[in-house]
Amino acid sequence: MSSIRWAVADGWTMTRRDLAHWVRQPAPVVVSLLFPILLVLMFGYLLGGAIAVPGGGDYREFLLPGMFVMTMGFGVESTLLAVTTDASRGVTDRFRSIPMAPSAVVVGRCGADMLNSALVLVVMAACGLAVGWRPHGGPGATLAAFGLLLLLRFAFLWVGIYLGLVIANPSAVTLVQVVVWPVSFLSNIFVAPDTMPGWLGAIATWNPLSATAAATRDLFGNPGLAGGWVGVAVAWPLLLVAVFFPLSVRTFRRLSR
Repeated sequence: MSSIRWAVADGWTMTRRDLAHWVRQPAPVVVSLLFPILLVLMFGYLLGGAIAVPGGGDYREFLLPGMFVMTMGFGVESTLLAVTTDASRGVTDRFRSIPMAPSAVVVGRCGADMLNSALVLVVMAACGLAVGWRPHGGPGATLAAFGLLLLLRFAFLWVGIYLGLVIANPSAVTLVQVVVWPVSFLSNIFVAPDTMPGWLGAIATWNPLSATAAATRDLFGNPGLAGGWVGVAVAWPLLLVAVFFPLSVRTFRRLSR
């Protein structure tokens, strides 16, 4: 129990350190808030009229749950950049020389990014309400949908932390961006997979982003694919966390060897 309290206290200290950086340098946070809004306006108003919704309905109500999911997926880049920046500046080496819990640095990074993600979701939801999106599933289902979104973000955080520790080079963010964009579009975020060629649609259907998008549309009561995706939307993030959380902690420990 003493070790657990030590790890929690050190993790919270590192979280406060990252939050202090955002207060002093708010530009990256502001960009992370404004960029998804720009995408909503572009796809909702410029392209939405040309896209059919599965089963009919308003395209913006179909789009917004997908945009929530896409925003959670894009968090991989910001997490990776923060981790690699600390590594390139020697900050990570200094942390390793301090008597702290081995998990504190990665847990602190995760805690700060989760708070930022919750703020992004609030801003995105407000933007969605402004452009005509409405949740129709009731308070409990709406909270469950946002819980699934944060669970997905939590999973991708550990992917970003692990990649940042392994690569340790800020320029590698460009490579991750090259991967993140096709993965995001190869899903049901913007269009239904049945509009794609058969083999491509099958890949898009089982994309972790697609599972969460389909589940949240169902919980929000928005138009989209048939229900039954909530279990898959929970299983995918738990699998990613089970793989990348221990890898992240183990990699951080091995950096000093």
